[in-house]
Amino acid sequence: MVKKIAASLLAFALAVGPVSGLAFGKEDLTPQPTQEVYLSLGDDEQWPDAIPISGVLSEDLPVRSAILIDQHSGRVLFEQNADEQVAPASITKVMTLLLIMEAVTSGAVVLDDMVTTSEDAASMGGSQIWLRVGEEMTVDQLLRAVTIASANDASFALAEHIAGSEMAFVDRMNTRAAELGMTGTHFRNVTGLDEEGHMTTARDVAIASRQLIAFDLIKEYSTIWMDELRGGETQLVNTNRLVRFYQGATGLKTGTTGQAGSCLSATATRDNLSLVAVVMGAPNSDSRFAAARGLLDFGFANFTSVTPPSIAAELTPVPVLHGVSESVTPVFDPPGSYLVERGQQDLLEQVITLAENVEAPVYPGQTLGRVDVMVEGALIGSYPLTAGDGIDRMTFGRAFGILLRSALTMNR
Repeated sequence: MVKKIAASLLAFALAVGPVSGLAFGKEDLTPQPTQEVYLSLGDDEQWPDAIPISGVLSEDLPVRSAILIDQHSGRVLFEQNADEQVAPASITKVMTLLLIMEAVTSGAVVLDDMVTTSEDAASMGGSQIWLRVGEEMTVDQLLRAVTIASANDASFALAEHIAGSEMAFVDRMNTRAAELGMTGTHFRNVTGLDEEGHMTTARDVAIASRQLIAFDLIKEYSTIWMDELRGGETQLVNTNRLVRFYQGATGLKTGTTGQAGSCLSATATRDNLSLVAVVMGAPNSDSRFAAARGLLDFGFANFTSVTPPSIAAELTPVPVLHGVSESVTPVFDPPGSYLVERGQQDLLEQVITLAENVEAPVYPGQTLGRVDVMVEGALIGSYPLTAGDGIDRMTFGRAFGILLRSALTMNR
């Protein structure tokens, strides 16, 4: 049934060219006389095999650049030409969506806000939902269009709504990129359409993707396979096929232009291990998905996430000098999980370092020491030990009062 519907849609699209009611469109490419239709695969349709990764820093992937990182720590598990500047195509929208998520989280915009389409937004080429000048949609609807169908017109409309103009939003994108340490990136637009000087790197895309996928809200959009707008008149199919075909996929963004080739930032979580795989400049769509699957498979096969046991029973009070109390109890926040190679889970140890004593006054939250998380002598993380309570300094008046109360108690 799926194939029959898909075939009908394809025949219709080929017969009449671009259709305003479909959002299966070719991502980022300048519109052609015949609009390509992005069809959902049938359950028995062939899916490209993952490209096996033999080891870190090997030249195994037939792509221009790639990187695999642990989402939690940012640790690099594989890289290939990761700092080479390349055209990003719609991977650009990772930063566009990051700023939108931050604006929603801060309350600067609300998902129910109505956004009015400008002439500039309606004139965007490439993948789109064919917004009409003056048409209104909510921030939520436009986010679905951007995240699922990579709609350029929806990206432009949201940028104008948040910053007043595309260029003002682009300035914010570049500022945020600099804050995140994305040293190989410079944005010239919010969509990813090819433009001179619009460049990034696989490493920078991974940095931005790590920030974006940390928002639970984005996963509510990026994990949708099919959706609709305009009361069912506009159908949305996710350009990221991993969402349907890869176990644990959580997103994130595809991109294709003539200059950039086929690109993908893929995120996935299994057994509390979350990974970000970025592929830039693949020769075709199947190659980018195969490369990303290979990276993710390599990560899940060779690494795992471990949560250290509590060290509360091993902590001793720290003596306080010249304080109203003789000691202060160290406390800590749960350390979360750490990435280790498979087979090393039982080799994880925690080394506690505590101050021999501390001078009063002691303030709540004051650092008293740290816990180093080690695997075979290698440091993989640390977390602080702090004072659970405040301890005032002993003064002459306080000391006299304590002695007086003690004397009165003894005489009763």
